[in-house]
Amino acid sequence: MDQLELARIQFATTSIYHFLFVPITMGMAILVAVLHTRWFRRGTPELRRVLRFFGGLMLISISVGVVTGLVQEFQFGLNWSAYSRFVGDVFGAPLAMEGLAAFFLESTFLGLWLFGFNVLSRRVHLFTAWMVAVGACLSALFIIAANSWMQNPRGYTVNPDNGRAELTSIGDVFTNPVFIWGYLHVLLVALIFGGGMLLAVSAWQLRRPPAPQPVTVPDSGEIAASSSPSPFLATAKLGLLALLIGTVLQFHVGGQLGINETTYQPMKIAAAEANWTTCQPCSFSMLQIGGWTADDPPTKIIEIPHLLSLLATGTWNGGVQGLTTLNGQYQQQYGPGDYVPNVFIQYWSMRVMAYLATLVALFCLWGVWLWWRKKLATSRVFLWVASWIMVTPFFMATAGWLLTESGRQPWIVQGLMLTTDGLSGSGSATQIVISLSIVVVLYTTLGVIAAILMLRHARRPLPEESAESAPPADTAAPTPSLTY
Repeated sequence: MDQLELARIQFATTSIYHFLFVPITMGMAILVAVLHTRWFRRGTPELRRVLRFFGGLMLISISVGVVTGLVQEFQFGLNWSAYSRFVGDVFGAPLAMEGLAAFFLESTFLGLWLFGFNVLSRRVHLFTAWMVAVGACLSALFIIAANSWMQNPRGYTVNPDNGRAELTSIGDVFTNPVFIWGYLHVLLVALIFGGGMLLAVSAWQLRRPPAPQPVTVPDSGEIAASSSPSPFLATAKLGLLALLIGTVLQFHVGGQLGINETTYQPMKIAAAEANWTTCQPCSFSMLQIGGWTADDPPTKIIEIPHLLSLLATGTWNGGVQGLTTLNGQYQQQYGPGDYVPNVFIQYWSMRVMAYLATLVALFCLWGVWLWWRKKLATSRVFLWVASWIMVTPFFMATAGWLLTESGRQPWIVQGLMLTTDGLSGSGSATQIVISLSIVVVLYTTLGVIAAILMLRHARRPLPEESAESAPPADTAAPTPSLTY
């Protein structure tokens, strides 16, 4: 592999690894804020223990996500300095907003939330919880805005004197259709991750034998076991609901993203179907063998008529341009070259994401049916499957990023700059191999540590509350009594 391929692998490694923790952080921040709201309204010690329990999982995710994100940004100056010089005036604006506004907002209120349980008033403390969620979502907003500009550049002009892209309208950047639907897509991904995490942990806790809760029977002095339902049943329902909403809405948002790709990146949507010839109407192949190059005719196993037309154009008989036709158009517009991305990656990334989303949706419907029949906490098979459901969002998110970023190739900025032109050019392939090896070792170590910490935390019982919890400042303290 040459320097370009190694640099791309390094950036892909750090980006995918970092993004695995970003939606967990966003989703858990939102759901922890929901749990905090429930505790604020009811004020029971049990809800406080549940809040602190899942807040611990959120903190582990944030810690690892911050570290991996910092490493990722250094590559803009090391491996991709030519790209940074060309688009720095545009790309740097949303990145600066993310660092100076969203990140500091999230980190400041995270500290206030973490150490404010016995210090802040209940209303102020609840406000800090929601501000952590807002800060996490704002961070994603600015990052997706920058990435969407690479997919569909707008609101800029190229300075003829220095040949650099310069920002002319920040409003155009944040009203980019690719950004609007892409950000909604990421928010729903976060909801899927958060719901999956909440459900998986709650299901595992429901499967374990309940700890005995001794209570005193009035007028007898005898000790009996408490029959109150596990607090993890409520969190399992919340996680199931978040997972269902995120998955179902994602089908509509994903369909709109497909229509945007047909408009702004037709090569990407054609590669996702391995569609080499223009068609109208177009069928969607559920499975095919071959067809990854123009000279390799595909063998389509199962086809659904008109489905590709619906996904790509939103119409029953919409047409989709083929890869060969588009490549010829690009050669006339941009010069000689091969503008077709890796069709194999595009084809299977699309299907891994779509098929797993369908399975998750069916799983959620199963859970809702058990919920309706009041058997959610007693179905051992469902709880066992739910304990492993957290694995699916990782595969879906990885496939989604491969579909988005690999499908843009060979462009690093669609229609403006080729990926090969964004490379720094300095150094050597050997140096990138060394740095890539270090990154892989460090990230693998971090991943193992994070997995162990999250698993150990998820398997613990609810934390015991200390007796030093002070009454909230905005709630009247109980009237002292001399008799008990």
